[in-house]
Amino acid sequence: MATTGRAEQSRDPQVTAARLLTSSARNSYDPDLDVDWDAPLVEGKPFMPLERVSLYGTDLWRTLSEQQRIELSKHEMASIMSVGLWFEICLIQMLTRYAYDLDPRSAHAQYALTEIGDETRHSVMFARAAERLGVPRYGPPRLVHNLARLFKATASGPSMFASVLVAEETTDRLQRSMMDDENIQPLIRAVNRIHVVEEARHVRYAREEVARTMPGLSRAGRSLHRWRTGVVSYAVIECLIDPKVYASVGIRPAEGRAAALANPHFHQTRRWMGEKVVPFLREQGLIGGPTTGLWRRAHLI
Repeated sequence: MATTGRAEQSRDPQVTAARLLTSSARNSYDPDLDVDWDAPLVEGKPFMPLERVSLYGTDLWRTLSEQQRIELSKHEMASIMSVGLWFEICLIQMLTRYAYDLDPRSAHAQYALTEIGDETRHSVMFARAAERLGVPRYGPPRLVHNLARLFKATASGPSMFASVLVAEETTDRLQRSMMDDENIQPLIRAVNRIHVVEEARHVRYAREEVARTMPGLSRAGRSLHRWRTGVVSYAVIECLIDPKVYASVGIRPAEGRAAALANPHFHQTRRWMGEKVVPFLREQGLIGGPTTGLWRRAHLI
C-alpha cells in the first residue's frame, strides 16, 4: 500500500490545482454574509473546549470560577485567531512571491492566487472576531514578529509549505473539534466552520508541494529545510497563547505562562493538535536528527 506522501507525490500538480479551483468555486464563503456578527454572545458557553485551555488541570485552574474559566477560554481563542491572522499575512506574502514566477495560465498558479484571496478573507474574519469579542490586541512577541519579516521575505521550497502545514493543521484540529459542538459559542463555531472548509484545500495544496519538492533536494538541502521547518514550527506553536491572556482572569502573565508550559494536560493538547501533520512531515524527512529536539520542546512529539 502506498504511503500518503508517495500517493500525493504521484499526482500531477496541475490536475490537483484544477480540482481545487473547482472546489473553491463551489465551496467558498463570504464572512461578511455567512457569519452573524450582530448576534449576541451566549451566556455561559465557552469559546473553546475548557479541557483545551492551557491552564486546565493546574492549581491555578482550580482557583478560577466557572465564569473565569469561560473568560479565559475567550481570550485564548482570540489569541489563537490573532496569531493565525499574523501567520496568514506572512503566508499571503510568501504565496505572492511563489506565484510571481509561475505561468499565470496554469491551474497551479491560479490556485495559488485563489488561496491568497481566501487567506485575505480569513484574516479579515479573524480580525472582526477579535473585535467582536472585545479583547486586547494579541499576537506573537515583538522579536518573533520582526524575525518573521525575514522569513516571509525569503522562505521558499518545502520548508515554506511545511511551516504553513504546521500552522494550519494544528489549529485546524482544534477548530474541527468545535465547529459542530453546540456547547461552544455560535460565533466561534461559524468562524471555525468557514476556516476548516477552506483550509482543507490549502492543506492539500501545501502537502502536495512538500511531497513533490523534497525528493529533488540534496542531503545538505534536506538538512537546511529540516532546520527551517523545525525553527519556524516551534516559534508558531509557542506563540499561539499570548501570555497577556492570563491577565483577563487576574493571573500575572509570567505566572500563567510558566504554569501552562509545565502543564501535562497542555502538552497533551499540543501533541493532539499535531497528530495529523507530524507523521506526514516525518515521512517527508522534515522531522529527524538534531531538529527532533525542537519538536519535543514544542510538545508536538
